[in-house]
Amino acid sequence: MIEMQNVYMKYPNGVVALNGVSVSIEQGEFVYIVGPSGAGKSTFTKIMFREETPDNGQVIVNNQEVSTLKWKEVPHFRRNIGVVYQDFRLLPKLTVYENIAFALEVIEESPRNIRKRVMKVLDQVGLKNKARFIPDELSGGEQQRVAIARAIINHPGLLIADEPTGNLDPETSWEIMQLLEDINASGTTVIMATHSQDIVNSIRKRVIAMEDGMIVRDEHRGEYGYEI
Repeated sequence: MIEMQNVYMKYPNGVVALNGVSVSIEQGEFVYIVGPSGAGKSTFTKIMFREETPDNGQVIVNNQEVSTLKWKEVPHFRRNIGVVYQDFRLLPKLTVYENIAFALEVIEESPRNIRKRVMKVLDQVGLKNKARFIPDELSGGEQQRVAIARAIINHPGLLIADEPTGNLDPETSWEIMQLLEDINASGTTVIMATHSQDIVNSIRKRVIAMEDGMIVRDEHRGEYGYEI
């Protein structure tokens, strides 16, 4: 599913984001990425969907060498990857339905299939009655559910979530985690960067800890392992 071998990346300002990262993640796993701010977590995830490109090393996702993809090949590659951000990144003037449908319109799906699939995924995330709302009319948790719905509308094999509960209250965070667990149970690989000690220690999954651009710990059913 995901294979990295000796991956290095340095930003133009001299910051080493990844320093010899090697890891293998199998289809269907749920993996937490933890570590202090600046450890390389975001870069680690961004490389998986070609938002960043490493300086050296091999990155294979879904049997494709990511760093050698031509830019015109990237959109097609990303169709099997969903991404969820801490700040939701919804289009503010579009309705919930339109925000999700947009992901299908860009790949020229038929209007009939778009409606069927959007309403199905809205039901999955518990927002079928909010289809005509705009983002500002929703709570933070509801906006994150819309973002998740948009990310999984193409039935991706891989879902990357970068601090998906970071802006949410504890109760809503647990609801989002239940949704992510359900998505993982359907066979989707979930990789989640997080600073939430409570979530990691309560919902035990594989934990990859990063510091200074390196993987310093990789444990199945691990703990958060940092004081907060």
